[in-house]
Amino acid sequence: QVQLVESGGGLVQHGGSLTLSCEASERTFSTYRMGWFRQAPGKEREFVAAIRRTDGRIYYANSVRGRFTISRDNTKNTVYLQMNSLKPEDTAVYYCAADSSGLSSTYYDRSYDYWGQGTQVTVSS
Repeated sequence: QVQLVESGGGLVQHGGSLTLSCEASERTFSTYRMGWFRQAPGKEREFVAAIRRTDGRIYYANSVRGRFTISRDNTKNTVYLQMNSLKPEDTAVYYCAADSSGLSSTYYDRSYDYWGQGTQVTVSS
């Protein structure tokens, strides 16, 4: 059974840090790439970061590059999103996703087959 479970969200002050975790079933973790997306109220879901399984190549949205770090621990089937220097505009529900084929763009949510339930991140000003 394919399953992604996010954790680590919460309330943090402007400039603070949080680390999100996404624990995946082994089958999911063996997919082509894992990504993080987010969706703020009234806005479309947007790409945040992704990591490719084959070579570990990493992708970031311009809005988070230099502040967020995506990583994976293959021994734990877990992907992490370390978020530093958080801003109120980072407030959103964050979703972990898995792409099984890699046939479409890293940056589009429709490229990903499996999704977690989401975890809320709120950054106060």
